[in-house]
Amino acid sequence: MTKAVIKSPEEIELIRESCHIVAEVLRLLKGFIKPGIPTKELDVIAEEYIRSQQAEPAFKGYGSLKNNLFPASLCVSIDDEVVHGIPSDRILREGEIVSIDVGVKKNQYYGDGAWTFRVGKISDEKTRLMNVTEEALYKGIEKAHAGNHVHDISAVVQACVEQEDFSVVRDLVGHGVGRSLHEEPAVPNFGKPGTGTILQPGMTIAIEPMVNYGTFRVRMDDDGWTIRTQDGLPSAHFEHTVLITENGPEILTV
Repeated sequence: MTKAVIKSPEEIELIRESCHIVAEVLRLLKGFIKPGIPTKELDVIAEEYIRSQQAEPAFKGYGSLKNNLFPASLCVSIDDEVVHGIPSDRILREGEIVSIDVGVKKNQYYGDGAWTFRVGKISDEKTRLMNVTEEALYKGIEKAHAGNHVHDISAVVQACVEQEDFSVVRDLVGHGVGRSLHEEPAVPNFGKPGTGTILQPGMTIAIEPMVNYGTFRVRMDDDGWTIRTQDGLPSAHFEHTVLITENGPEILTV
């Protein structure tokens, strides 16, 4: 069984501060997401705001391969890009959906969150995909109670998604958040209730459904980062960092 990372009250306050900056970045960017804006412009806006809060972009320079560290502050993933899209000169176009994933580090502690946004008017199919993904996130959070198992979260996310004939990505998972951006336990979006790590007060975890319109299978681009759907159909992604308390889950990325 994976050993849980339990945070002290002092650590929780530091994580809370980083998570609040994450939420502020996403609220800020919402006003800029419209047809015609280059994704790298969103990245500049986000980095400037994060640094204005005496914090650091957690994703910039992240990675295990020294010759291919992540080059930006945001992951910006459009339509069939699931996660880890690299901001560039590419402009957002009417009818697209775009996932913005933000990580923040302040005082050595991390926050992590993501929303999917519509670019102008989108199709009914993409609207439903976004709605189901966000609903799955909140259903997962409802299961994030002390004494429950991690896979209780996983199972309810999977059920919510699959009953709508969408699929959850299996190659990527949620995770613990704290002194590291990615800690134990892993938080998959599929699983069997009653299995996995037991949730305890003081744990901080990122719950992040990644939901595909078609197959759950994904592939990586040649850039070594961008993950996209294998069938080219769209994907949506929502993420909150959540604190497990004696009285139920508390969303920190608000």
